[in-house]
Amino acid sequence: MANLHFELVTPEKLVRSEDVFMVVVPGAEGDFGVLANHAPVMSTIRDADLLIYASEGATPETIFVQGGFAQVDEKGLTVLAEAVC
Repeated sequence: MANLHFELVTPEKLVRSEDVFMVVVPGAEGDFGVLANHAPVMSTIRDADLLIYASEGATPETIFVQGGFAQVDEKGLTVLAEAVC
């Protein structure tokens, strides 16, 4: 299975840029999982944990994000967060 290119960005810096299996995003309307080849979508995000799965079946890494939005396009997933804790 193809990997998903994932970037996590704040106004100050690029926090992460890597290929992963899946990311679960805390969308304003509820959590949603993003895998490689996901349909294009944009969503605002709420203050909550972002779950990053490095590989299928892996224990997720959690990063707390505050506000912002997520964009999925042909290049992958970009999360633009107001802050990362």
